[in-house]
Amino acid sequence: MTKPLVAVVGRPNVGKSTLFNHVIGTRLAIVDDRPGVTRDRLYADGEWLGRAFTLIDTGGIEPDSTDSLLQSMRRQAEIAIETGDVIIFIVDLQMGLVPADLDIATLLRRSGKPVLVAVNKVDRPGDMPPEAYEFYRLGFETVLPVSAAHGLGIGDLLDAVIDLLPPPEAGEDQDDAIRVAIIGKPNSGKSSLVNRLVGEERAIVSDMPGTTRDTLDSVIERDGQRYIFVDTAGIRRRSRIDDPLEHYSVLRALAAIKRADVCLLLIDAEEGSSEQDARIAGLAHNEGKATIIVVNKWDLIEKTNRTVREFENDIRTRLAYMPYAPLIFISAKTGQRVERLPRLIREVYEEASKRIPTGVLNSVIGDIQTMNPAPSYKGRRLKISYATQVAVRPPLFVLFVNDKELMHFGYERHIENELRRQFGFRGTPIHLSLRSRGEGQREGE
Repeated sequence: MTKPLVAVVGRPNVGKSTLFNHVIGTRLAIVDDRPGVTRDRLYADGEWLGRAFTLIDTGGIEPDSTDSLLQSMRRQAEIAIETGDVIIFIVDLQMGLVPADLDIATLLRRSGKPVLVAVNKVDRPGDMPPEAYEFYRLGFETVLPVSAAHGLGIGDLLDAVIDLLPPPEAGEDQDDAIRVAIIGKPNSGKSSLVNRLVGEERAIVSDMPGTTRDTLDSVIERDGQRYIFVDTAGIRRRSRIDDPLEHYSVLRALAAIKRADVCLLLIDAEEGSSEQDARIAGLAHNEGKATIIVVNKWDLIEKTNRTVREFENDIRTRLAYMPYAPLIFISAKTGQRVERLPRLIREVYEEASKRIPTGVLNSVIGDIQTMNPAPSYKGRRLKISYATQVAVRPPLFVLFVNDKELMHFGYERHIENELRRQFGFRGTPIHLSLRSRGEGQREGE
């Protein structure tokens, strides 16, 4: 079971994202004066009075707009309303009750969900200001004054939320889920892939680059395993990031990589691999994340019997530092090979989580040194006296040596290749840490 969902809805620029950030305790949603900044549903976990829940921030609802993007934002908000257990309807005290608020209230009443009206921008603590009473015309029983910017009245609002949540059930946490960050350049098909995997219009899909500004969480289950897919904003080169909003989106995409267990690097088949793809892949590699290279839009490529080999050679040459990453050709649009991804994700996750018994590891390290000793340097030769694995995701091995300065890069690569040959580790980086003899080694080792 997932945590209960609390959806935050309202017109653009009434303070939804500010409230969202205050409740979850971090600046996760983008906050800006321009209407329409939050385009998609944004999920984050919150807790109040010992009760965990998931908060959903949504794009502003403009009921009568004919703009295609605003209509898509409205659809996203409607999905949040459909899936939410409790709705927080934010209105603006300074603007007063406007026709759009009444239209949104009609939409909410049709949903049949419990609704709390939060009158935002009440900057004086105390009783409800007289001008706030007009919001009872929306037809909901509970109307609460809050100031999202200053944190006033938030406790009372959350008390009311907890009272309306369904009774807690066993298994509400998602600690056993594999968290997957979908990364890549703008317009490489990340949102389309999420929608194909989840089976609903989860993220707004547009051929306009940069449509996804926020990281978005979607949960699916396959063969008893839960996966949390995080659709991130496309990452552009810093020299091309002029919009401060896009700068925040890039930072959040980087944060999503840090939190992920597995990264899917999407490459646009029509464009082929590029230096920017290599930079993005390097972010995942440097963070030690298991990674799968996903070539999307494969249905749009004219193919010969050499096409796959040529694509793979080009990608492997450009991403030579991560030969461990499996490569798969898909079409998010048609669904070609998409259903193979969950199984492949689970495989590389398990490889990244693998632990090698110390005795077995030291036997392999001993064989490596016997079969191919390290090259000598100024009459001295590297000797590895002991090895142990100290971490997973990524696998981290500590090697106790006679002198760290004697380890040549080429020999370190040879050790890594032999560890992969013996133990697999498909899809994940391997980290080696050198310690001189006696440095941090337990007595008797």
